[in-house]
Amino acid sequence: MRKYLTILGFLASLFLPSLAHAACEEMRDGAASYLACRFDPGREDIRLHLGGPEGQPYGGFVTLRQQLWAERRVLLFAMNAGMYHDDLSPVGYFAEYGKALKPAVTGGGWGNFHLLPNGVFVIQDGIAGVMETKAFVASGLVPDFGTQSGPMLVIDGKLHPRFLADSDSFKIRNGVGVDAEGRVHMVVSRVPVRFYDFAAFFRDRLGCDNALYLDGTISSVFIAESNRMDRLFPMGPILSVSMPISQ
Repeated sequence: MRKYLTILGFLASLFLPSLAHAACEEMRDGAASYLACRFDPGREDIRLHLGGPEGQPYGGFVTLRQQLWAERRVLLFAMNAGMYHDDLSPVGYFAEYGKALKPAVTGGGWGNFHLLPNGVFVIQDGIAGVMETKAFVASGLVPDFGTQSGPMLVIDGKLHPRFLADSDSFKIRNGVGVDAEGRVHMVVSRVPVRFYDFAAFFRDRLGCDNALYLDGTISSVFIAESNRMDRLFPMGPILSVSMPISQ
């Protein structure tokens, strides 16, 4: 398996585009630092994934990369994309290739997912968006890809009302936001941060009027260009950026 992955990585590197496609950079904001990656959904192919052709969960970047390679696609970037149960099934709404595999969850409950309002990240016809869950349900939108998580970080330019600037809860966090130009920002903190500071980073530094928290401790990233592949924790939904080999 190790030999196969080494060969796969070498072959994939032959098809990697320049950093213009995967604009990842280290950014500091006060005492915190972040890995922030920006993609244009009108140019880059952004997708969500849950399981392979036989329905088994991918569980991580290795198997997703293998499947995409079998489909003659190169995985450029990926990160975990929402909360999930022990069997790796999504807690909330999830859609893949225009088919909703799980309905939206609109009620309250325990944990970050239910720190309302939560939201849905969607891709439809090359346009990305982050919507508060009830607004998403009311819209009747059937996206090409969608994942629900929570809480919302930024809602129409305002930070989530439950976030505290002096909170003592510091964790590694990752999330996704969309700026005024429609670009998708995928971010993972390098150090433990508060919800408040993480949300403010999306709004004030990245210009995202709407952003969604994806998860905390399990936050994982794959970046082909820098040979980074986190694999400490199993994953449910995965957000990816890929390109066809023939391109």
